[in-house]
Amino acid sequence: MIYPTIEKLTQGEFNRYELVIGVAKGARLVTDKYVEMRQKAQKMIENHETDKPLAALIDPEYKDQKAVKIAIAKLERGEFKLSRGQE
Repeated sequence: MIYPTIEKLTQGEFNRYELVIGVAKGARLVTDKYVEMRQKAQKMIENHETDKPLAALIDPEYKDQKAVKIAIAKLERGEFKLSRGQE
């Protein structure tokens, strides 16, 4: 069984296509956030502002999981919302 279920994620208001599009857009936001964190960490290392390795400066949720899995988890927790159109 797949968890969370499609019905739970869409709350009966959206179809599967809308869910896929929404998760893909969420995954793109997650990827952008990861890239931003990585760039900041690299600058800190280059400027000798920290002794920590690159991996220690990036949020473990973002470096250890796939972007789609994170987007689905954020959708389930309510951090991301599905919407129609340009809302």
